[in-house]
Amino acid sequence: MRLLLVEDDEKIASFIETGLKSSGFAVDIAVTGTQGFDMAYDAPYDTLVVDIMLPELDGFALIRKLRVHKINTPIIVLSARGRVDDRIKGLEAGADDYLTKPFSFSELLARIQALIRRAGNLTDPISLSHGDLSVDLVKRQVKRGEKTIDLQPLEFSLLEYLLRNKERVVSKTMIMEHVWNYNFDPMTNVVEARICRLRDKIDKDHGTKLIHTVRGAGYVLKTNGA
Repeated sequence: MRLLLVEDDEKIASFIETGLKSSGFAVDIAVTGTQGFDMAYDAPYDTLVVDIMLPELDGFALIRKLRVHKINTPIIVLSARGRVDDRIKGLEAGADDYLTKPFSFSELLARIQALIRRAGNLTDPISLSHGDLSVDLVKRQVKRGEKTIDLQPLEFSLLEYLLRNKERVVSKTMIMEHVWNYNFDPMTNVVEARICRLRDKIDKDHGTKLIHTVRGAGYVLKTNGA
């Protein structure tokens, strides 16, 4: 999952970025409201976390501008301004949730995950599965049949993205946009390398292969052959 954090406080931004990356998110950071708008307008994100007190364009104005331009990405406001009228103002501007500072990272993560589930209209919001492969999104546990598979955070995020798009071919660019960072180098072979490592963990020693390469198009997770 790919997230944009619009926060000008370097310490807070670093804290949130570290926590989200360890939870399998690709995180981009904007330090001004104007930069945040440009990044959200130019690239797809699964969620935005927006501070209110921002240079150039404050958070309320940023959210209103995004909604005017039909950017419907779920937005969580993160602000030290916790008065009721501030929360109302944020929600009326178009935010989907409002969390006040200081905050618990676990609560922020839970709210982000809840927004993503709602935006995706998932019928099973806590797990994903295909064939004998199952992923518990809360416990972050992966199983193939009865065997538990240990994945690194980036591998987990990649598998989650493939599962959310099962039976659908996803291109290298789509994977880069949702799993890696905004400034990802398209010439690198890191996607192929990660797919190879993930395939080794998921498909090794199983007769039915799930992760397939579609030559010239990308990758697909499905039970039948490529």
